[in-house]
Amino acid sequence: MIEKLFNDQTVAVDVNVADWTEAVEFGGRLLANAGYTSEEYIQAMIDNINKMGQYIVIAPGLAMPHARPEFGVKKIGMALVKLANPVKFGNEKYDPVDILVFLCAVDQTAHIEALSELMQLLEDEEFLSQVRNGMTKEEIIKYISQQQYLKGDM
Repeated sequence: MIEKLFNDQTVAVDVNVADWTEAVEFGGRLLANAGYTSEEYIQAMIDNINKMGQYIVIAPGLAMPHARPEFGVKKIGMALVKLANPVKFGNEKYDPVDILVFLCAVDQTAHIEALSELMQLLEDEEFLSQVRNGMTKEEIIKYISQQQYLKGDM
């Protein structure tokens, strides 16, 4: 499923931003421009982080910004942003962040299969290493499209 969500519109590499807010805005714009969300979703992700803290930083150098469906989600979507220079989110354990994976879902259950596949991808150390070491947008999309993901519940 995720091989359909990561595409030329939703993957960006060597992105220059000043801080985590700009990083979230950039990725949110990818989702909005691809038709997955409205513009409202971008601010909702930033508000989530400001309100609930840096819980979205889920592993060393890796963040997964998201917001609730009612803030402008049109259909399930994902985006991947590789920053040119890492930024700090305020998470002492996992900062700085250089890879952001964005997620939007229309409800609490529709995205379970996609999230399961995404978790398999993010546990793939070879993939993360290659992204960090200069994988191009086209190479990222090709890599994801060639993976065999285990289906089933998380």
